[in-house]
Amino acid sequence: MSRVVLTLLAFVALLLGPASVAAAADDSAGAVYTLTNTAANAVIVYDRSASGALTWSGTFPTGGRGGSLGSQGAVVTSKDGRWLYAVDAGSNDIAVFKISEDTLVWSDRIASGGTQPVSVTTSHDLVYVVNAASHSIAGFRSNDGKLSAIAGSIQTFTGNGAAQIQFSPSGRALVVTEKTTSTLDVFVVGKNDAAGPATSYASSGTTPFGFAFGRHGDLVVSEAAGAAPLSAASSYHLSKDGTLAAVSRSVPTTQAAACWVALTKDGRYAFTANAGSDSISTFSVDKDGNLTLVFAQAAHSSGAHTTDMALAENRYLYANDGGTHMIGAFLVGADGSLTRLPGATIPVGASGLAAR
Repeated sequence: MSRVVLTLLAFVALLLGPASVAAAADDSAGAVYTLTNTAANAVIVYDRSASGALTWSGTFPTGGRGGSLGSQGAVVTSKDGRWLYAVDAGSNDIAVFKISEDTLVWSDRIASGGTQPVSVTTSHDLVYVVNAASHSIAGFRSNDGKLSAIAGSIQTFTGNGAAQIQFSPSGRALVVTEKTTSTLDVFVVGKNDAAGPATSYASSGTTPFGFAFGRHGDLVVSEAAGAAPLSAASSYHLSKDGTLAAVSRSVPTTQAAACWVALTKDGRYAFTANAGSDSISTFSVDKDGNLTLVFAQAAHSSGAHTTDMALAENRYLYANDGGTHMIGAFLVGADGSLTRLPGATIPVGASGLAAR
């Protein structure tokens, strides 16, 4: 792309709203995203090469303010790769960006329907957010990057410490983890796209945090204190009617503070980021959703304090290593092993991670 075209795009971006434009690397195969989570919040973009290497591409203001997160799903991309959604926890709103081959362009910002949004999820044209301080979820429809609130979609829950919200693969249910009260909430989405009231389930172990869906409605949930004195992961099956049933209960990681989860698209392997042990663990997941610990320390880096993860192409795992201010990069082996690749520097306090 020529310098003249880039200059014109940057000028148009300034006219349209808080956006930045940056050229992608010639061999770009995708991108990795994180949030500055600062007073002037912004999305930082790293181009991902075909070999998995990362190169800084640009910083794109959300127009809102960062705030207290401690969550998974603060920034996500749509399944079709066209849109990016990010929470502004300090200004109680959601920002929307359009993703194209070589730019990220600000599209919209809307009130989150509550206080302290910490996690967002999307399915087709639906977007839902969980607001930790107001103990609520709220839904929106996305029309070409513009969000509109769904009538009747705001639902509250009685627990505390919301850590993540995510759609089931069918898009007809939402799950929320509550780390403080060790609860999992399920909301069934009706024909009008509004979520119904919460059905609460006691977590198998203590402090459920991040989770990811695999095959046949199975989900893997990290438990930061699920296997005293260390952590664990549990798996559950979510039925079509929204019933949640435990499959594997609190399988120990043998590591400390498992908080974030990533799951391969084929559902064979789940990874937990263990902030207290500076490590990543690998679990195998069988066809029935049962968990088996394969590698307690598939990766370890002293001082990493890994606080989020994201997978790209089922081959590359990226980790937000907040302690060393790096995005760690790994090649995922056929056996669930991790081989370290060159990473990228991130600013202090960067939170959330998404990849495509």
